[in-house]
Amino acid sequence: MRSTLFTTTSVALLGAVLAVVEPTDPYRVSESMAAVLAYNSSAYHYPTDFTRNIVPKPLHSHNDYWRDVPFYSAISVGAVSVEADVWLYNGTLYIGHETSALTPARTFDSLYVQPILQTLRRQNPNSTFLTAPTKNGVFDTASGQTLYLWIDMKTNGAATFPYAAAALKPLRDAGYLTTVTANGTLIPGPVTVIGTGNTPLNLVQDILPRDVFYDAPLPSLGTTFSNITALVSPIASTAFSSSFGAVPNGVFNQSQMATLNTQISIAQGKGIGIRYWDTPGFPISTRNRVWSVLYNAGASLINVDDLVAGAGMSDFGNFWKIGQSVGYP
Repeated sequence: MRSTLFTTTSVALLGAVLAVVEPTDPYRVSESMAAVLAYNSSAYHYPTDFTRNIVPKPLHSHNDYWRDVPFYSAISVGAVSVEADVWLYNGTLYIGHETSALTPARTFDSLYVQPILQTLRRQNPNSTFLTAPTKNGVFDTASGQTLYLWIDMKTNGAATFPYAAAALKPLRDAGYLTTVTANGTLIPGPVTVIGTGNTPLNLVQDILPRDVFYDAPLPSLGTTFSNITALVSPIASTAFSSSFGAVPNGVFNQSQMATLNTQISIAQGKGIGIRYWDTPGFPISTRNRVWSVLYNAGASLINVDDLVAGAGMSDFGNFWKIGQSVGYP
């Protein structure tokens, strides 16, 4: 019997997402053949097939809470990174870009912690075939791929951080969080939590053991934040606009390319990943060229607002398929 962890509503919502974003599949069977196969449907399903056929991609679902179905929309196209803006009010973390968008129903627990936990339980079923518990990630096609969960603290960091850490308890208790032990050993997990926004560095860097990491400022890794290691910040970020300014038509000049290569080289030398946010969203041709330049230069995550295009599922995503290197002077 297939898992019943998801409510009917959750499954219906995800089905709607997949119906929109999934491209035409030439290998999908016809409706008549599907009807025939349904008579023996149990043989065509398996416990971890919730995310079957989804290939992980180095995409960061920027402002993920704006999606029709947060978290699920992102993983449905293979995005390995999601971002949640949290606001602390009366001991509860609410989700939204600004205070006018907050509602009682949209909490960090309801939109992220519980859906992620349910998905991981589904990917790590109890089975007579197992000799030990598993710690598979959310993607069936790449069970070792961690999901990056960025918590953007909008309210006071020192006040918000303890509540964010406490909210992660269900994932922590299940052993699903990437952790740094008391002796400084990294234990990879299905979910890697990165604090950003007002997250206080001292509540991350000075604490062992811990299961929350820090979003270090990418341009400062070689200067004022040179003591930051990958054990503190697995991925560092910065605003694209602050580092490069305008890039007309997505073409980087020599100075901009030098800045890009320097920032990426310093981060990679520390074993730290790279993400640029506030990348151009329009014109589409400029956006695509910038994505391609960043990807080819070594960015670990591509910041996307349009998940379908970022995943290469639209006409504007064809550049991913042919691997063009565009935008260099």
